[in-house]
Amino acid sequence: MSTAYEVPALKRIHDILDLLSHAQAPVRAAVIAEQTGLSRSTLYLMLDSLERRRWIEKRADGYIVGVTLFELGSAYVRHDQLHEAFRHEAANFVAAHNEVVQLAVLDGAEVVYIAREDSARPVRLISDLGSRLPAHCCALGKALLASLSDDEVLKALPKQLAAVTNQTITRRQDLLQALAAIRRSGLAHEREEVTAGLTCFAAFVGVTALGKRVAVSTSLPLERIDARREKRIAIAVVEMAHRIGKTL
Repeated sequence: MSTAYEVPALKRIHDILDLLSHAQAPVRAAVIAEQTGLSRSTLYLMLDSLERRRWIEKRADGYIVGVTLFELGSAYVRHDQLHEAFRHEAANFVAAHNEVVQLAVLDGAEVVYIAREDSARPVRLISDLGSRLPAHCCALGKALLASLSDDEVLKALPKQLAAVTNQTITRRQDLLQALAAIRRSGLAHEREEVTAGLTCFAAFVGVTALGKRVAVSTSLPLERIDARREKRIAIAVVEMAHRIGKTL
């Protein structure tokens, strides 16, 4: 059985950029060498080449992800007009409900957050752009998984579903039952499965012309919701997803 050939130089560049993307501060060259296993001579040639292209930038005695990568990455939501459609509908939702709106894509067993419209009110979120969450534990992920068949879901997910909080669904059969309910209602919901004190509502948007499977959500603290407001929010999220989907 043959294995796919991997270009060594590209793997090294990926390792460097992946390390910088997860760092909270500039990363020194010595740390990059230690974490990636690259020799100093190879590393400095790569750092110089990446810096000249502004894929990375020098800050103090270390390196950060550069502005060119932001420009290139922005094409992910720009090329199929997804970002424009999301911004328009998300702005209307925030104006009406004053709660954050998030857009995510499915990537294997995880969701990746690709856009967000913030409200005027604070909320504790871990949905920074580019961040990931296990799809089985968040409303966005459930909305996306529900758009697949059960067989596709089981192939995508790991055998053991990790518990992010003590409310997270960890049995695959329980998740499949939840996904069946989402397919019937069009709404995904989670309560404290990702963050204590936080609830989230999500709906599947659709598949873009470029093949991105996307969903939209809102997250808010439990203290800001009651049964009446929950119904309004749920309806608004489903309608927002439907309108964005019609533009794709």
